[in-house]
Amino acid sequence: MAHYKAADSKREQFRRYLEKSGVMDSLTKVLVALYEEPEKPNSALDFLKHHLGASVPENPEVEVLRLEVAEMKEKYEVVLEENKKLKAKLAQYEPSQEEKRGE
Repeated sequence: MAHYKAADSKREQFRRYLEKSGVMDSLTKVLVALYEEPEKPNSALDFLKHHLGASVPENPEVEVLRLEVAEMKEKYEVVLEENKKLKAKLAQYEPSQEEKRGE
């Protein structure tokens, strides 16, 4: 019987922890939104993941990384264009493969 009370006490502590940290409130809101959804999604789990992920404040590091990725994409495009131009320029000065075989 003592073991049962200890487990019950731990469960109650965990429940209070979830309430204090706002987990219970967030889960309740998402579950209510799912309940009120007129057309239920095919995957309830994906619905929960999407709505829980959307409510989490954006980590500043993630935003910095997104900006960095955008900058790198722009630089990549510039380098690709420069590479095309240099290959075209090089092709003007190098004999083609057919000319080399003919010699």
